[in-house]
Amino acid sequence: MVKVNKDACIGCGSCAAITDEKVFDIGDDGLAYVKDDFNYEEEKENIENAIDGCPTSAIYEE
Repeated sequence: MVKVNKDACIGCGSCAAITDEKVFDIGDDGLAYVKDDFNYEEEKENIENAIDGCPTSAIYEE
């Protein structure tokens, strides 16, 4: 399961850009969130790239 640490997120949007907004998006609070309706297996590589590309390491998997 992929998650966003809201305390670390700065809302830069790199995760949303990397996943073409299929997995992550920026909410009304200006911070990233994980969408509910995506295929994990299809997006696994993009998720890993988003984790690696997050400047504050706010994205993680459990």
